[in-house]
Amino acid sequence: MDRRTRNRICIWVVVMGMVNFLAYTIAYGYIGGDAKNGRVANGVYYVRGHFLHGAEGQETAVPKGVWIYSYVHSISIWPTHAAVLLSMLVLARPHILATMKDGFVSGATFVTVFATVVVVAMAFTTVWFVLDFIGQLN
Repeated sequence: MDRRTRNRICIWVVVMGMVNFLAYTIAYGYIGGDAKNGRVANGVYYVRGHFLHGAEGQETAVPKGVWIYSYVHSISIWPTHAAVLLSMLVLARPHILATMKDGFVSGATFVTVFATVVVVAMAFTTVWFVLDFIGQLN
């Protein structure tokens, strides 16, 4: 793949990641929170919105479908963040390699370590959210 095509793909990944985060923020405000911060009690599904109605948040009862959507969208934020960070790293890689030649850590090492940390952290968090989601549904 040529550099121009790769860069266009990375820019689109960044834009789509920003759109996903904006959609999450709008949905969070509209329904009054998210399911990850909410709970399920006696067959009633609650979302909680921290700092929307006060520092401790406020629970709002929502239909099961809205709760599931909210939780799935909360899960999607983590791999989306990983894709955005990795795309930005790919876009910045030539500059990083050129400017980190004579330092304590080479540019190539920095890029590799940073990418690894992003993938591991976001994968761990995604799995954690998925397992919590499954536990909440049971």
